[in-house]
Order: sequence, then structure tokens, then C-alpha cells
Amino acid sequence: MVNEVANEEVTSFIENLGPQWQIELSKRLREMVHQTIPSVEERIQYKKPHFLKNGHYAAVISPSKDAIAFMIMNPSEIEFPKGFEGPPERKWIKIKEGAAPDYALLGSLLSQASQAL
Repeated sequence: MVNEVANEEVTSFIENLGPQWQIELSKRLREMVHQTIPSVEERIQYKKPHFLKNGHYAAVISPSKDAIAFMIMNPSEIEFPKGFEGPPERKWIKIKEGAAPDYALLGSLLSQASQAL
């Protein structure tokens, strides 16, 4: 799954999230980010996993007590489907336990948003 730019801090962060569903969801989101942006760099910043392309923020996995928010940075000019929130410079969707995220859709939105980075 995760290529040579995998960050041990990010791996540890995800594996220590607590609820198994949050761990599995975060692993899938991380894998989707790496498939979408092969050259992505990752790091823990502001106490959550951040994914960068060419030194610019592309995505963030942000856990909370009852959800995992997946944030896409620089989404201007992109039409986001219902369920996404946030200001023009970033959009996120909160994924709760039992939800089945559309990873293809998330990957497509991330790909479009990160093209200019």
C-alpha cells in the first residue's frame, strides 16, 4: 500500500486511534491519497496526518470522537457534492461509523484539487 514516502509517525498515529472502525477508515483514506498522488509526502502536523504535494497541503485526515473528517485543500473551481462543508480554501466530509465512503469520488475530487499544486 503505502510507498517509500510513508511516515512512521503517521502509521503510528493511525494505528493508535482507538476505535477499530476509525483505524480501518483512516488506513483506507491514506491508501486512497497515495494512489491519487503517487509523490505525496505525509507528516503529522497540528496533531493529525497531513498530506502534501510539492510542499503544499493536499489533504488532511482529522479524527474526532465520533467521526473522521477527510479534508481536501485548494478545492476552488470544483463543484463538491452534498455532504461537504467548509470555506473556499478547503472542503471536508465527516465520515461516521458504519458509513461507506465513496473512495473513487474522494480520489477524483482530491486529484482535481491537487492538480495545480
